[in-house]
Amino acid sequence: MAVVRLFMEDKGIAEGKEDLMHTSIATEKSAGANELCVSRVPLFQSLSYEQQLEVAGVAHAIHLDRAEVFYSAASNNSQLLVVHTGRVKISRTNSNGHEQIIRVLGPGDFFGESAFLTGISPENDATALEDAQLCVFRHADLAQLIQRHASIGLCMLQDVSRRLGETESRLAAVISADVSSRLADYLLSLPAVASAERALEVVLPLAKKDIASLLDTTPESISRQLRSLSEARVIVQGRGNRITLLDIDALSELTNAL
Repeated sequence: MAVVRLFMEDKGIAEGKEDLMHTSIATEKSAGANELCVSRVPLFQSLSYEQQLEVAGVAHAIHLDRAEVFYSAASNNSQLLVVHTGRVKISRTNSNGHEQIIRVLGPGDFFGESAFLTGISPENDATALEDAQLCVFRHADLAQLIQRHASIGLCMLQDVSRRLGETESRLAAVISADVSSRLADYLLSLPAVASAERALEVVLPLAKKDIASLLDTTPESISRQLRSLSEARVIVQGRGNRITLLDIDALSELTNAL
């Protein structure tokens, strides 16, 4: 019996060490994921490696499935969220049930800073357009980080100012420009690769209904404008969401109305 008891005690110690080792590995993997998330975000890139490790230490990694809502309007959201992988749309829905997309966030973008700066609950919804990994910071932790590293607060204000400028430009475009001008500007803003002489290929990152919402028009209008540009040999619509921009000058001329 003494031999059996000694064996069980040794086994228990070994299992305890194994559990501890697995916990340590999981913690290291989580910290590594947070570290990668932090290092690619402009908000934290001015920090030293050691300071980025400090930031990663208070980050919480979460996963969102496609179409999963992280928070909705008027929810008590007291977190800053940084997109690591995937895309997240920020939108709001009016009393008629019409969704208006405010912006689409990709890797390195962040949101939730307005609630942090003003203390007011968000008026927008945050929904994953595809499977996404986020790094989340509680406002209390973020406030302490900004107190220790002023550059974080400065970068945040610079990004908010940039977004405000973009919003003002979009508002001006909606008021003064037609749909064709807004669509041409949108196509030219997309990442492109050279496909032929003076031709560029882009991939629409959103469904047409979402592009329509972003440009403050209807899906039918977007389809008509794409068809019109195709008939004029300004673009060629390929398979899926691929579009070849054949006449960059013509698209640029359309944007002059903005």
